[in-house]
Amino acid sequence: MTDLLHYESAIRLGCFFTVLLAMLGWEWRRPRRMLSLHRIQRWPANLGIVIVDSLVLRLTFPVLAVGVASAAEAQGWGLLPWLHAPFWPALIASLLLLDLTIYGQHVLFHRIPILWRLHRMHHTDLDFDATTALRFHPLEIVLSMLIKLGVVLALGALPVAVLLFEVILNAAVMFNHGNVTLPKRLDRWLRWIVVTPDMHRVHHSVRMEETSSNFGFNLPWWDRLFGTYRDQPQDGHTGMTIGLEYFRDWRATRLDGLLIQPFLQRSGE
Repeated sequence: MTDLLHYESAIRLGCFFTVLLAMLGWEWRRPRRMLSLHRIQRWPANLGIVIVDSLVLRLTFPVLAVGVASAAEAQGWGLLPWLHAPFWPALIASLLLLDLTIYGQHVLFHRIPILWRLHRMHHTDLDFDATTALRFHPLEIVLSMLIKLGVVLALGALPVAVLLFEVILNAAVMFNHGNVTLPKRLDRWLRWIVVTPDMHRVHHSVRMEETSSNFGFNLPWWDRLFGTYRDQPQDGHTGMTIGLEYFRDWRATRLDGLLIQPFLQRSGE
């Protein structure tokens, strides 16, 4: 499996574009909700921000998570090497603990006001589709990478586990942000093993009590375990309002509006 590391960039880009195009096609064929805005009003900003994020990461970090994991493995740093964990238990532990980290980070970005200022940009999208999964502020992306690098070093996560985790997480995030229709019975079964679009859509409700639920991006178990799981939105999936009440203008639809959001004051803050 370590041979995968030689093709890291090709694997990441290939999986990203394959899943994104598949989700956009699914949304076109079987949409769950009618969009409130035309795609041309939202997609340029949502797709543009992921380009900005990628450039910022490359300029900020000389080595990203897989590279740090490789360095830690070579030096024997971290908990798993210290425990002499065999390959498969170390792989599974790395995947689970990295996912738990993402869940905990997501909760913190909602609960701590200065972090919420960065994260709320993700929630200001006035619709909910696969491109929403790409919509994160560059400053949040930098902080998220710092947290990930710290966990990878402390854990001594396997490089192949870090690569698999990032590929799986990116695919899962685009899936669970999809404006797609799943049979109710299938959704009820799937949400025991993966976060489904109906499960995560609740998190993007304009109702703050619903925004403060369903924090998982990949595995749904953490929400159930820590009491943050909410089954359905109060207004139903087709009747609920997506977004935040205080960003429903050009600041929610243009790239420049997204970038300045953390520095804007809203009533009551």
